[in-house]
Amino acid sequence: MTSPDLTRANIDKIAELFPGVLTEALDADGESSRAIDFDLLRQELSDHIVEGPQERYQLDWPGKRAAAFAANAPIAKTLRPVREESVDFETTRNLFIEGDNLDALKLLQESYLGKVKLIYIDPPYNTGNDFVYEDDFAESSADYLTRSGQKSETGDRLVANTEANGRFHSDWLSMMYPRLRLARNLLTNDGVLLVSISDVEVANLREMLDEIYGPQNFIASVVWQGGRKNDSRYVSVGHDYVLIYARDEMTLRDSGVRWREKKAGVDEARAAGRRAWEQSGHDAERATAMFRAWLSAQKELTPAVSRFKNIDDAGRVYNADKDLGWPGGGGPRYDVIHPTTGKPVKVPSTGWRFTENSFREQIRLGLVEFGVDENKIPRGKTFLDELEDQVAESVFTQIRTTAAQRLSNLVGSRVFDYPKDEFVLARWFDLVTCSDPDALVLDFFAGSGSAAHAVLNLNSLDGGRRRFIAVQLGEPTPPESSARAAGFSSIPEIARARIQRAVEGIRAGSSRVLADGGFRSLHVATTNMADTLTTADDLVQSALSDAVGSIKPDRTDEDLLFQVLLGWGIDLAEPIAVEEVEDRRVLSVADDALIACFSEHVTDTVVRAIAARHPLRAVFMDAGFATDSARINAQQIFHEVSPETDVKTV
Repeated sequence: MTSPDLTRANIDKIAELFPGVLTEALDADGESSRAIDFDLLRQELSDHIVEGPQERYQLDWPGKRAAAFAANAPIAKTLRPVREESVDFETTRNLFIEGDNLDALKLLQESYLGKVKLIYIDPPYNTGNDFVYEDDFAESSADYLTRSGQKSETGDRLVANTEANGRFHSDWLSMMYPRLRLARNLLTNDGVLLVSISDVEVANLREMLDEIYGPQNFIASVVWQGGRKNDSRYVSVGHDYVLIYARDEMTLRDSGVRWREKKAGVDEARAAGRRAWEQSGHDAERATAMFRAWLSAQKELTPAVSRFKNIDDAGRVYNADKDLGWPGGGGPRYDVIHPTTGKPVKVPSTGWRFTENSFREQIRLGLVEFGVDENKIPRGKTFLDELEDQVAESVFTQIRTTAAQRLSNLVGSRVFDYPKDEFVLARWFDLVTCSDPDALVLDFFAGSGSAAHAVLNLNSLDGGRRRFIAVQLGEPTPPESSARAAGFSSIPEIARARIQRAVEGIRAGSSRVLADGGFRSLHVATTNMADTLTTADDLVQSALSDAVGSIKPDRTDEDLLFQVLLGWGIDLAEPIAVEEVEDRRVLSVADDALIACFSEHVTDTVVRAIAARHPLRAVFMDAGFATDSARINAQQIFHEVSPETDVKTV
């Protein structure tokens, strides 16, 4: 019976925009309550690193403020299309981006803000293996050991395990922090993040994700048992984790979302039960024996299916495992007559679950199984036909070596170490995207391309139209490696080859049609715009002619187009058609949603022909107009012919 707490409402609004600034503080009564960390809020709203001495409950490390600043700092880069690396460039809706994923995430902010349904990443586990990122927040293990005095310049190890409880933690956290913050912006309100990680950083990652996404949006920590290590000194640690967070768990809840998956082996068990029933001549006892013989020969069935061991007089496969007692006690008590002995059966100590009339109806429908005599309490039947789906369990086993073998069959033996299992990923992707067959899936630590492969597999199975964006640093393969011997000079080359060969295999072995098996290959690159800024003292007459053009000489019209798409926030996977208009090359995006003409010597005739198609947007190269008046005249033509068109020059 009070007026609204406006302070709390304001805190909620700020927390929605910047979850990382939410903290805990003691109120006037000494009770813990939600509060805003104003130092962190200042950092969010500042274009430089803000120092703050206040102590607070949070995950902290040297370099955290710089990492937060890096997430917000702008970059002067673009994405350049590479047709020769692409498959079905004009029509595909998938993207493969080569380059630093921090740059890529920044470049994707406008075009894919709030559009990604699922993000899956398998980042470096920080175990001491080399990994390189150009933001200098991470370095190779060799560089780190040398800098920290653990190795000499010749590579000899000086001290063993002096930093076993902290090696790389700060650098790894600083590497992950800006990327995970930027990734959150791309998720839909009902979007989900999945991150694979090991014991080395799982505790730090959990705290970091709690800060960025909010602890209320934590879904689960899934344990993936991938094998045994019999040479371990103490315990065979063969598992990884998959941390799952929602962009907004309340949105999932309000939408009635429930993740369910079909139980493996149900269809096979049903078919075996039907065969046993027919071959037994509809004899329940013989059919049960035959069905149990089939069960004993199965090695892959889960307990959820193998517990169904009986076939009743109606030919239904069932298990008598349902307790007919009243939960907690106090249920009705009455006599239930055993059908063979004619004596009352033993009553559960808690009473019966049903009223007497309801219990008789259960017996009539064949839903109750009696014991050999009245001394055993009857049990309710559960039928295999009722077993449709289940909640995914937080612990599962899938041996990793099978994924490595399949990858070797695609691209060559030992080309890439420890690839993630594409079938396991497809299972989790299906759980998240089953209600959205057009979902967009992002993986910005693409590696060998397992996530992209999983999306393609899933689409081939259910006819979905899911899309993927895969991002991978252009990390070279070692000179003496199997990958280099197989002709792969970089990790992205392996991933692109894997995707292409996976599509070939899917289309060769699947009865379903895979609608989109292509991808556009894009590279993170410096801006297309030439640097023409100079001081008056440095400017000389001979350089004036070079300063006229604003575009770098090595850039193409498609390079310019993709920078325009990024600037306008247009989906980079929209279909592109190359046409000729009045002998000028023109690029049409998404059926004239955007028309670009970056040709030189653009005439009024060309402008009028483009305007007559009434595109939503039109873009030209500034240097394509002979004079300023010609450019102004082009804008006037659009004003007369297609006033709704947004026109710009670059």
